[in-house]
Amino acid sequence: LISMSFAPTSARVENPAKKLKTDIEEFFPRVPTIEYKGPESTDPLSYRFYNPDEEIMGKKMKEWLRFSVCYWHTFRGKGADPFGAPTMKRHYDDESDSMENAKRRADAAFELFTKLGVEYYTFHDRDVAPEGASLAESNANFEEMADYLKVKQEESGVKLLWATQNLFSNPRYMNGAFTNPDAHVLAYGCAQVKKVLDVNHKLGGENLVFWGGREGYMSVLNTDMKREIDHMAAVFKMAIKYKEQNGMTPQFLIEPKPREPTKHQYDYDAQTTIAFLKTYGLDDHFKLNIEPNHTTLAGHDFEHDIMIASKYGMLGSVDSNTGDPLLGWDTDQFPMDFKKASLVMGVIIDQGGLGKGGLNFDCKVRRESTDDVDLFIGHIGAMDTFARGLRIAAKIREEGTLPKMLKERYASFDSGFGKKVEDGIVTLEDCEAYIKEHGEPEQRSGQQELYEMVLNRFV
Repeated sequence: LISMSFAPTSARVENPAKKLKTDIEEFFPRVPTIEYKGPESTDPLSYRFYNPDEEIMGKKMKEWLRFSVCYWHTFRGKGADPFGAPTMKRHYDDESDSMENAKRRADAAFELFTKLGVEYYTFHDRDVAPEGASLAESNANFEEMADYLKVKQEESGVKLLWATQNLFSNPRYMNGAFTNPDAHVLAYGCAQVKKVLDVNHKLGGENLVFWGGREGYMSVLNTDMKREIDHMAAVFKMAIKYKEQNGMTPQFLIEPKPREPTKHQYDYDAQTTIAFLKTYGLDDHFKLNIEPNHTTLAGHDFEHDIMIASKYGMLGSVDSNTGDPLLGWDTDQFPMDFKKASLVMGVIIDQGGLGKGGLNFDCKVRRESTDDVDLFIGHIGAMDTFARGLRIAAKIREEGTLPKMLKERYASFDSGFGKKVEDGIVTLEDCEAYIKEHGEPEQRSGQQELYEMVLNRFV
């Protein structure tokens, strides 16, 4: 069988399963339930800014933030990278593909969720259940785990934010799934989507994500781009039809990424993905799940795709992570920059929240951070970063200086000739006549430094 961890080892090593204690009462005994202790706290196992039930601008913090923990990095990633083997040993994981081990991982996961006070989690199908020797066996494993996860959800109150399908790890998908030149492979990928839709529905998943990790190309010489993109759109239409025929209600989300593992991925960034959805008549059925590390890989600022998606009514959820600007790949680090977080939370406030979406920590502790407690500290730090970002963004809007400055910068379009331009009733001849009457426009400063200075008053 193939190791289907999101972060597999560089080479599959068949080791006998290590013997574990099976009567574990507490998986993380060194970690208490994490509580809010205020800005003066120096306890790393406490929240300084995240006070879940505190109201900010008419909503509780937990309603604005809707934090979620991802299963793949947190419970399947072991520190492997392209240059080295895993560094992390989890005492609750015997590294086997047994169902017993999968259930033990789930027990550990729900302890982490509840100790953090996080209300949501996310997973790929192969994160939670081992892949079998056939589709039928894989589905049976997944169904058994779905029953187990449903009990865990009911016991804890933790909910499924979204599920997704791993269509990139198995060698069958080396040329993609929906965009594979072999229709047989496309069919297999669609069969996985069907099962994920069923399980997501069973577990009450509020969204369902499509991330096309290998939906792209390595060389244009062997690629018919238009045909591949047509096939991808056809699969999405199948998913919409199946969802509607079976009374399912998750919000469909596409997660853009420019490259890695392919040289070019078709859903390159927010604007490319929105254009694709509109071209194929899919924009009423999908929104975007934006991952800032993917945004920076596309050559944009951290906040760019979140802002673009929101402005066009397409922001559905956020995979809240960041990357290292000195490394050229998707490092999936925990976000710790509260200034950037304030820009993101400003967008979320302005659109009234994330609806069914959330802030999902698609993050992994560094390869060198090998203690179990590091899993908690990474999440606590990131949650506090976005909580502080929410507080900053709310103060900016309540104080009003920055929003007023931005509105005044575009004031010429609020009335007169500019308003007519926005209303679409101005012609090129009208523009020429306007210049003949009014002459050369006055130079106006963009005042970038002033905007940055004002922002710094709040951080």
